[in-house]
Amino acid sequence: MNYIELFAGIGGFRSAVEHLSRDTGIELKCVGFSEIDRYALMTYGANYRLNGETAMHDIVRFAADPGNIAALPDFNVLLGGFPCQAFSLLGKKLGLEDERGKILFSIHELLKEKNPEFIVLENVRNIINHDKGKTLDLILDFFREHDYQYINYVILDTQNFGLPQRRSRIFFFCSKRKLNIELSEKAIVDNFSRIQTTSLSVYSNVLDILEKEVDSKYYLSEKIKYTILDGGTKNFWSKSQIDLDIARTLTATMVKMHRACQDNYYSDDFVHKGISHKDTPKEILYKKPVRKLTPREALKLQGFNDTFYESAMRAGVSDHQLYKQAGNALSVNTGYALLHYLFVHLKVQDR
Repeated sequence: MNYIELFAGIGGFRSAVEHLSRDTGIELKCVGFSEIDRYALMTYGANYRLNGETAMHDIVRFAADPGNIAALPDFNVLLGGFPCQAFSLLGKKLGLEDERGKILFSIHELLKEKNPEFIVLENVRNIINHDKGKTLDLILDFFREHDYQYINYVILDTQNFGLPQRRSRIFFFCSKRKLNIELSEKAIVDNFSRIQTTSLSVYSNVLDILEKEVDSKYYLSEKIKYTILDGGTKNFWSKSQIDLDIARTLTATMVKMHRACQDNYYSDDFVHKGISHKDTPKEILYKKPVRKLTPREALKLQGFNDTFYESAMRAGVSDHQLYKQAGNALSVNTGYALLHYLFVHLKVQDR
């Protein structure tokens, strides 16, 4: 089967597909991808063998030209994580009124002309509640208008698929076929747990990922430590904790170093001895060495391996951009689990 990856970022879906093909022998070939961030494209180009597939870049401009669509090879599967800022709890939550929210609907001509049999798209889970459910209804109607006979969605949490990070995301699955299948997190988790051999990176907790020795630049300075470890003010207070076995959701803005109620920080005691200071009073923590995640660790929490990180570094991608890319990425293992369930376990392509 041929596929395209839209809003590719650093290729979370592509990496998942490559692992799936390697593990199962199912042939899935990328014939095109879209991404507008030049630094993400540097990481993407450094890590995947680009062999003639169409680089669509800005999908809105690409899809607006009928000639572009005609020249794009036919594909069976459309994969992508469409922009989530418009629906995120952290943003202004303008949804489909935001230009980034409207991007989803820019693929209308692409679907009409190429008519892919399957669609798998990812977004933040809050899209379900956005505008009292109206945004979700509009998205589902969009798929119905393109004659998809099976349209469903499921919430999947990264921590259930061998990556120690709390990260719940919504995945839409659409098929031109009238399928009678179960699409639930339990079914997908159960199937993933039965996979005996896989080329994925799998970890039980953050300690499996954290490096023992890192550059001093990743440690909190005495000055900033008081802000990072503080819970905030009376009206904006949230419990700050470090040394969590399962990391908080990575964010694209983690490079800005938010408080320890939002980002992930680790003490030397935890890294070297496994001694957690999750509930240690901040007055004591102020005196202990505490650091943030490194870009390598952030990428590994998303399922990308050491080689992926090192290739991006050799391509000249900065720490700043790698943090952003890790925070924006689709968790490789989660994408793999869903695709394995659909195309290996259920074999939806043969129904």
